[in-house]
Amino acid sequence: MRFNTSNQPYFKFLKKINFGGLKSIFFFSSLFYFCIYFFYNIDQISFDINFERNGINLSLSFLFCVLSIYLNAYAWKYIVRWFGKEFKSNNLVSFYVLTNILKYVPGGVWHFVERFYFIKKISNPQIALYSTLIEPYFMLSGSFLLASMGLIFSPLYFFLIFPLLFLNRKFIFLILKILGSLKGKVLEVLRLPDSKGQFEERINIVSFFPARALFLEICFVLSKFIGFYICLNTFYTSNTLNIIFLLVIFSLSWSIGLVIPAAPGGVGVFEACVLLFVGKSIPENIILISLFYFRVISTSADLFLSLPFLIRKVSKRI
Repeated sequence: MRFNTSNQPYFKFLKKINFGGLKSIFFFSSLFYFCIYFFYNIDQISFDINFERNGINLSLSFLFCVLSIYLNAYAWKYIVRWFGKEFKSNNLVSFYVLTNILKYVPGGVWHFVERFYFIKKISNPQIALYSTLIEPYFMLSGSFLLASMGLIFSPLYFFLIFPLLFLNRKFIFLILKILGSLKGKVLEVLRLPDSKGQFEERINIVSFFPARALFLEICFVLSKFIGFYICLNTFYTSNTLNIIFLLVIFSLSWSIGLVIPAAPGGVGVFEACVLLFVGKSIPENIILISLFYFRVISTSADLFLSLPFLIRKVSKRI
């Protein structure tokens, strides 16, 4: 099915909205909130850690963060395969892992750019563009599905499954058109036109619903959450933690960080949202320390896996 959306008022309205400005405002507001929270509790925070006692926990957290990156990479491979491009080797997975660190570069689009050109070389511009634009929507759908477990706390969480309902062959071009409107900066960097049939060209979608890719994205978020949960348990030994409550908070906070590209890798936004949603359920100094170590660990995992790519990039410039 094709969608002629070029003349619809909804998409014209989207293009008029300054999403970049809104995202920047949200990012700096989140960062400001986190800083206030941090300095208010600074006298209760100690970053000293006993590595002999807690080293195993932190190492496990690091391993789950590494695992999450590979799960995300395999999910992308199946997204590309869903659009009709088959890969017999794992070059796609390796390249995804190597370029993951670029999400921390200001602008929030450079990992997309590298992956677009990689797919373009071995496939065609349409599949390269579609797989680049749609991947965050897969991650968001998987994360929202996990967050919808909050249905046991409030019926409002039911609405978080709605993005999943549109993730199918019937509505895929509509989703891509909306994402193209929201991610105009990506199209600008890629020097691609954001109009007239850009999303109308046929691709060979192999099934109605991308079950494998979505399942791997859910596993990706779960793996990230386990890494965070291990960090939290390292500093908070109380048995009063509700794992479902924490999973819902983590999934929502990570999702908000994902859709605010002004925050490289969701830095600041994710932490501020966790602090806001947790409230008084966990001591403030404990959650701050846990968030700090989880950010260091998750970023270190990205850096560790992307080191060969960074060395190659730097050596070309020397």
